Amino acid sequence: MSIKSLPIPNGFFKDYDQPLTLSYELFGQPLGEAPVVVINHALTGNSSVAGIKGWWNRLVGADLTINTKVFTILAFNIPGNGYDGNEISNYTYFTTKKVAEMFWYGLDQLGISQLYALVGGSLGGGIAWEMALQRADAVQHLIPIATHYKASDWLIGNTHIQELILKNSSRPVYDARVHAMLLYRTPQSLTDKFGGTFHEESNRFEVERWLDHHGKTLEQRFTKSSYQLVNHLLKTIGRSTTHDRLISYIKTTRAQIHIIAVSTDYMFTNEEQFELFTTLKKYKKEVWFHSIKSPHGHDAFLMEYNQLHHFLKPLFAAHQLKTAFK
Repeated sequence: MSIKSLPIPNGFFKDYDQPLTLSYELFGQPLGEAPVVVINHALTGNSSVAGIKGWWNRLVGADLTINTKVFTILAFNIPGNGYDGNEISNYTYFTTKKVAEMFWYGLDQLGISQLYALVGGSLGGGIAWEMALQRADAVQHLIPIATHYKASDWLIGNTHIQELILKNSSRPVYDARVHAMLLYRTPQSLTDKFGGTFHEESNRFEVERWLDHHGKTLEQRFTKSSYQLVNHLLKTIGRSTTHDRLISYIKTTRAQIHIIAVSTDYMFTNEEQFELFTTLKKYKKEVWFHSIKSPHGHDAFLMEYNQLHHFLKPLFAAHQLKTAFK
């Protein structure tokens, strides 16, 4: 892990006076020598998108879908997610819009004004939408995966439940994660995986053991404050983005927009994303919609690599690079 850091200057947000640090990792070609791809991580992710411990290393790497031999790949940590050791206490101050502003600040500091692609899954995709709306002509390919430009009431309600668990449980991160896993998967996914298996020796169902494993794993990765932050950010996706603002963006942007949904997603439903696609298509020809067919629900964007490869490969093929921004 080779994390680099950029201090956010005091006064960057006029009403926030605590120190902030933006950390990131680079993969592939050196800055300034290749088209830049920014990948925004999801709720439990981080800046490590490639390499041995990379959470997307089935897609990002040498001769893979997003080829590190061809591109410069940059991934930021959401400030306060804890992966870089930095945390913040007043998490409710932050929104995905503010995170997007910090990411653009980081890009400016690195001398990057144009992105070949901006990719994000789930929370990271919501931040990608916020970034695109802030700079309409800075992104060539906007690729939001398993996400939406605006949090739904269903999602906001579930983040509220998560927040209540985090505030009131005696084992907050563990219990919140156990609940969240049922939102990320589907009944069919769990039935296919466990089939009602019961262990007589422990007097427990296999699905219970699996949920407890995920609770323990996340408890080792997140502090309460860092998990509160990323959970809170979910409900702020698009909070200040009106329908008119979205349409204004879509009418003026040069970006090609590639919406990738998951057929069984409970968090950001296939239906709401297809509805978004049909709305945007009325105003812009260069909008596409793909749907990952999977029984696994929201987590399919971290599981169905063959389908993602099929959708993404044409966008990152060598012949596309001739259209990269100069």
